[in-house]
Amino acid sequence: MTRKAFVIGHPIAHSRSPLIHGTWLAEHAIDGSYEAIDVAPADLPGFFERLRAGEFVGGNVTIPHKEAVFALCDTVDPLARSIGAVNTLVAEAGRVHGTNTDYLGFLGNLDQGAPGWSDAGGPAIVLGAGGAARAILVALQSRGIPVILLNRTRQTAERLAAGLGGDIEVAALDRFNALAPQARLLVNTSSVGMHGTRFADFDLGLLPSDALVTDLVYVPLQTPLLADAAARGLRIVDGLGMLLHQAVPGFAAWFGITPAVTPQLRARIEATLDH
Repeated sequence: MTRKAFVIGHPIAHSRSPLIHGTWLAEHAIDGSYEAIDVAPADLPGFFERLRAGEFVGGNVTIPHKEAVFALCDTVDPLARSIGAVNTLVAEAGRVHGTNTDYLGFLGNLDQGAPGWSDAGGPAIVLGAGGAARAILVALQSRGIPVILLNRTRQTAERLAAGLGGDIEVAALDRFNALAPQARLLVNTSSVGMHGTRFADFDLGLLPSDALVTDLVYVPLQTPLLADAAARGLRIVDGLGMLLHQAVPGFAAWFGITPAVTPQLRARIEATLDH
């Protein structure tokens, strides 16, 4: 029997997940499918009924449904609960389990792109306190890395830090230059970097020479932040690998094989980024 998986969102046509999972299905000659399905918010409960009825083995969840599916899942793992969002669903025996693999995607991307990065010591500066930041903070906490969270609206960052607990210092975005000399890692979780936007007045030359800079934005693949870092000789890891690595646990749960993130897969997805 063909095992069917999906990604749901609204809109969803932009998603590259079908290409990622389709590549793995073909690579492993699995009798399965993975499709993008546009589900409007009002139609989510009905879609979950299809899921419980056994039409699908599971799937991914993207904007704007990552928070809304909480109430519809039968179980949600503690990690997804602490992140505050679900991006992966597994259906079994009429029940739907929700989890979040974004933190694994973030760690997997850096582990592959900059091996040993989390052994450097020193804090990480995280830019932005929106939805994406939560998974990154949880990921960094799992490696015991202290965080300095910078955001334009300080109160938003303070709420996020208070909700997660742990070693998170909060400061305004304009404190970057003062704090940069102590950071071993810089992570942009905000949308700055899309459409050529950049952080004004940041002096990346103030970062230690062995610091690592990474950006969750992957269109463009090299954001102005990464280009500035590379020009100063700093190590950089782009955001595309996070998209690829976060897909691995779901595929393994639905199809029973743990796929590899290969240079060939990356090249295939990279070729679509201009479209």
